[in-house]
Amino acid sequence: MSTALEVPKLLTKATKQIIGTRGALIFVKALGGISYGELVEIEVDGDTRLGQVIDVGKDVAVIQIFGTSLGITPGKTVIKFRGETLRIPVSTDMLGRIFDGLARPIDGGPPIVPEDYLDIHGAPLNPSIRIPPSEFIETGISVIDGMLTLVRGQKLPIFSGSGLPHNRIAMQIVRQAAVKGTGEKFAVVFGAVGVTHEEAMYFLRELRSMGALDRTIAFIAPASAPTVEKLALPRTALTAAEFLAWRYDMHVLTILTDMTNYCEALKEISAAREEVPGRRGYPGYMYTDLATMYERAGRVADKKGSMTIMPILTMPDDDITHPIPDLTGYITEGQIVLSRDLWRKGIYPPVDVFLSLSRLMKEGIGPRKTREDHREVFSQLFAAYSEGSYLRELATIVGIESLTARDKKYLEFADQFERLFINQGEYERRDIDTTLDIAWEILSILPEEELTQIRPETIKKYHPAYRGKHK
Repeated sequence: MSTALEVPKLLTKATKQIIGTRGALIFVKALGGISYGELVEIEVDGDTRLGQVIDVGKDVAVIQIFGTSLGITPGKTVIKFRGETLRIPVSTDMLGRIFDGLARPIDGGPPIVPEDYLDIHGAPLNPSIRIPPSEFIETGISVIDGMLTLVRGQKLPIFSGSGLPHNRIAMQIVRQAAVKGTGEKFAVVFGAVGVTHEEAMYFLRELRSMGALDRTIAFIAPASAPTVEKLALPRTALTAAEFLAWRYDMHVLTILTDMTNYCEALKEISAAREEVPGRRGYPGYMYTDLATMYERAGRVADKKGSMTIMPILTMPDDDITHPIPDLTGYITEGQIVLSRDLWRKGIYPPVDVFLSLSRLMKEGIGPRKTREDHREVFSQLFAAYSEGSYLRELATIVGIESLTARDKKYLEFADQFERLFINQGEYERRDIDTTLDIAWEILSILPEEELTQIRPETIKKYHPAYRGKHK
């Protein structure tokens, strides 16, 4: 029976020279020929545990254990170095299955029959073979598809806050996401890092009940999992996604939640290693560490498949300047920010249109991608909602009675935009045509002369007042 770590072994060196332990870390006297990321076997009272080299110095090497350091004794415990990095088995049999952070099945099913074993750190994509993302991924959520369009190969994170429904949005995207066009193979890889027992049960329940499980691979590492498993999970998920994308030409959307828990695990290990902390105690290399994962997204010349990543992270104290969202924003191509004010109003999904953006949206909309009127409708919706939001603030100062009839139309538009366009049922899927038709219904609240972002011929073709009158 194959498990995640049962790969051909090459034991290169062994030592009993343990200097000490601290939590899940073992400090040993450095040996020549060992390398960063190398797997080790630790023999404790007849039991074999696994670990990984996370630091190699001139005198000391640091090993992180997949489990507990209980029972490890200097001078007695034998540590054997395997001469290889962490690899997981991959196969199309993984579709429809649920695994832990090290790709071991947790759904009660049998171990998969591997087609290959792949290093979880992946292989860097040569920049010369990358091609720009430009094809639409339909999430079925109006505010994302209409205002923050996701394209194949993009890195588009969701910034949330504690108590906001990011997990529900993640599951809705897993259920609903699709690519347009016939003959396109699409899959979703979902990873949950450091989630509570309640959240883990929610994900397991939703994944098992949804009709889209047969095209989904899920990885879950709860908060009780070893720190090293939480650190491995995003790379494990991305490795499975790369296998489907580059080996089987599939369009793969990878959703990772909650990357804040990943960064906290990184901070925990950094503190245990007594490294000099960076901003707010996080390691100075956190930007590089995150980039090594996010930059695995993209499209490649001569390959039909694509890798798209949507990391989800909770902002401590709703602070968008916190190091985790701040560094993520530098690496990714936009962000979707959830609003606590909209959530208090009962709006789901509570997406803050003004703080959010998709930098690659313009490449993925328009004729033969979404619809010819998409770009103009987006511009008009944004301009009108901005005007309506400004007038709301003005009305709190001067009173609504002081506003003109035009101003009141914009106030009505802002309310309807939130209630009918942004607001959507958790199990309601809207295709892009439905999304744009709803947008036109809301825009029809405004006088036609106010639709300055839309060409007259587009108004004549799509405006509800002219619907059915054009040829």
